[in-house]
Amino acid sequence: MLLGLALDAWSGADVKLPVARVQLAERLGYDSVWTAEAYGADALTPLAYLAASTSRIKLATGVVQISARTPAATAMAFATLEALAGPGRVIAGLGLSGPQIVEGWYGQPWAKPIARTRDYVAIMRKIFRREAPAAHEGRAISLPYAGPDATGLGKPLRSILHPNPALPIYLAAGGPANVALAAEVADGWIPMGLSPANASGFRATLEKGAARSGRSLDTLVIHASTTVHLTDDVSGTIAAMKPRVALYVGGMGARDHNFHKDAMVRRGYAEAAEQIQKLFLAGRRDDATNAVPDEYIDEGALLGSPDRIAKRFVPWTECGVTGLTIHADQDEAIELMADLALPPRQGSTT
Repeated sequence: MLLGLALDAWSGADVKLPVARVQLAERLGYDSVWTAEAYGADALTPLAYLAASTSRIKLATGVVQISARTPAATAMAFATLEALAGPGRVIAGLGLSGPQIVEGWYGQPWAKPIARTRDYVAIMRKIFRREAPAAHEGRAISLPYAGPDATGLGKPLRSILHPNPALPIYLAAGGPANVALAAEVADGWIPMGLSPANASGFRATLEKGAARSGRSLDTLVIHASTTVHLTDDVSGTIAAMKPRVALYVGGMGARDHNFHKDAMVRRGYAEAAEQIQKLFLAGRRDDATNAVPDEYIDEGALLGSPDRIAKRFVPWTECGVTGLTIHADQDEAIELMADLALPPRQGSTT
């Protein structure tokens, strides 16, 4: 299984990169390091910084938000990053975010999110391939711009830089339409709301999307994620993780439009998700936190002793994912996952 290391690059008002931990992951054989963005630090700048401190590990975004940049600007950024880092070292992970951030932070329309994603990927592919000046007539995005206020002077252009024509594009998705789109047009899928317990439930949707482009699902990388924490107090660790879950399920989005709540529902916790949101939006944050089921966190994470983590990792190896991005703040946890998931390293006794 491919292993990735997830980074939370920002800490409050600051940006802090655990460079030594990324270098450790690279030495251990991790395939990739992943950054994200919200309404603060972007995902690409930290990867450019890490490119200078590493030599092999892939630099991936999980994810950049497509409304933050035009598809041409995003393609330019990833192409530049790979030109600096070296061939084959970049993964362009894209995601929609939600209407609160898209319209409230980026000042862009939320309308036609699936069509917008499809057009976005198509334009990036055309720019990477340089087969002709990049032009695209889409349902949501056209290149050159052809809106009612267009000058008519827009000219299709070809990238001056010669990017990797096969630079991989992954899509983060959880809802059926977007999951199917990932299987249709992307090189990889970053699942939202997947655990070993419900992974098989996505299969039919993935097959539907793959069939639209005549591809085999074997060619789609499925890069899930989990939290790994070594502890002799599993209950205490679960309790410490609950406030973040309550914040995302209860408050990240509108009452009727919250992707994190939807992800919890997909994992079989519809009643709990409804209760968490109700309590959180009523200002009862402590009660919302207490409403997060222990088993919801425990089944989606790898917590406890090395033996407990090893046993609970087995279902991840059997559920169809090809990669697993690790959220870990302990070097020992990162090392343990390398021992469990990767071939023995030269000189290793494990």
